[in-house]
Amino acid sequence: MQAFLKTGKSTAGSGDKSQGALAARRKPPAPWVEKYRPRNVDDVVEQSEVVAVLRKCVEGGDLPNMLLYGPPGTGKTSTILAASRQIFGDMFKDRILELNASDERGINVVRTKIKNFSQLSASSVRPDGKPCPPFKIIILDEADSMTHAAQSALRRTMEKESRSTRFCLICNYVSRIIVPITSRCSKFRFKALGEDKVIDRLKYICEMEGVKIEDDAYKSIVKISGGDLRRAITTLQSCYRLKGPEHVINTADLFEMSGVIPEYYLEDYLEICRSGNYERLEQFVREIGFSAYSVGQMMEQFVEFIVHHPGLNDPQKATICDKLGECCFRLQDGGSEYLQIMDLGCCIILALK
Repeated sequence: MQAFLKTGKSTAGSGDKSQGALAARRKPPAPWVEKYRPRNVDDVVEQSEVVAVLRKCVEGGDLPNMLLYGPPGTGKTSTILAASRQIFGDMFKDRILELNASDERGINVVRTKIKNFSQLSASSVRPDGKPCPPFKIIILDEADSMTHAAQSALRRTMEKESRSTRFCLICNYVSRIIVPITSRCSKFRFKALGEDKVIDRLKYICEMEGVKIEDDAYKSIVKISGGDLRRAITTLQSCYRLKGPEHVINTADLFEMSGVIPEYYLEDYLEICRSGNYERLEQFVREIGFSAYSVGQMMEQFVEFIVHHPGLNDPQKATICDKLGECCFRLQDGGSEYLQIMDLGCCIILALK
C-alpha cells in the first residue's frame, strides 16, 4: 500500500513482469549444425592436411589468399571461420566480411561492399594492447556462382589491397573460378568425410544431447548424407524433434524424415519391368504418386541400384543408365514426373527382353 501511495502504481505484478522479461531474453535453441560448429582449427573433422597448414598460419599470425573447394558439408566455411576466430579473438566480427556469393554475386557488390571494406585500414594492436595481425579477411562463400565480370573485377581488388586484406573463396567446383584468381590463391581441397569420422561426430552429439538411437541407424544416416556432415546432423536433429526425446531413433524413422525411398520399391519396379506388363507398370507409377515420393529421388537411388545389381549384364546397365540420365534431365527442365517414370519403365522392358 505504501509503495502504491508513493508511486501511484501497483507492484503486485512486478515479479511476473521480470520473469516475462527474462523469458523474452532467452535465446531460442540453436541448430545443432551451429551449436557444434568447430571453434578452432583442431576441431575440424578429417581434413588433416588443411588443418596442418592452417595451424602453421595461425601460429605465424598470417594467411595467404585461399581457395577452398570440395563437396558440400565437408567443413570449408567452418574451417576458415575457426581460423579467423583464433587469429583475431575478440575482434573477429570487426575484421571479417562474410558474403554469400550466390546471393550477392554481381559486379556492383565487388565495386561497393568488397572494395569499401578492403580499403579500410586495420590496426596491428588490439584495444587491450595485445598484438593483432594488421589485415582483414573477406570470405566469399559459393564463389563459383559469381559472374565472370564480378570475378574479373575481384582480381584487380585482390592485387591492390593485398597489404590490408586477405581473400578466402569457397566453392564446390573449382573449374568455375577464372584462372587469374586461382593463380593468386593457395588452393585447398576438402574431401568427403569418411564413414567412421561422421559416426564419431554423430555419437558425440547424441551423447551431449541425450539422443536415444539404435547402433544400426548411424550407418543409415551416413548413407543418406553421402559424406555431408551438415546434412547428417540436420537429419538427426529433425528426427529427434519429430519423434521426441523418449523415442529410440531407428532406420525407418530416418528414411521417413529424409524422404529416402525404401529399397523394396526399387525392387518391385524392376520386377514389374522384367515381367513386361505395361498395365502393372502404370498401376505401380500411380501408387508412387499417391505415396508422395519424389520421382527425382527415386531415379537418383535407382542409378546406384542398377549399377550394383547382380542380375543385369553390362549392356543392359548401360542402356538403363543412359535413359536414366535423359529422364533426369527432363525432370530438371520441368517435365512430367509421371511421363518420365513411365518412359524409363518402357525402356527397361525393352532392354530386358
